Amino acid sequence: MKNLHCPQCDAQRFFIKNEREKILLVTVTEEYEIKPVYPEESLEGFDLTMLYCLGCSWKGSPKSLRGHKHK
Repeated sequence: MKNLHCPQCDAQRFFIKNEREKILLVTVTEEYEIKPVYPEESLEGFDLTMLYCLGCSWKGSPKSLRGHKHK
């Protein structure tokens, strides 16, 4: 399964936050499913509507991501 990429820097890893500002590392599948990088961690209590890129300053919704650019 392929992951979506940051529209700004092409990174594939993001983080999400909960109301206490705790962060969780995630990836997003081509079906826009948010998955924790470490499968034993839970998405419960986290805001799944806003992603923060680990590679640059981009932030946005999962639907803003894109597939890998073809070379």
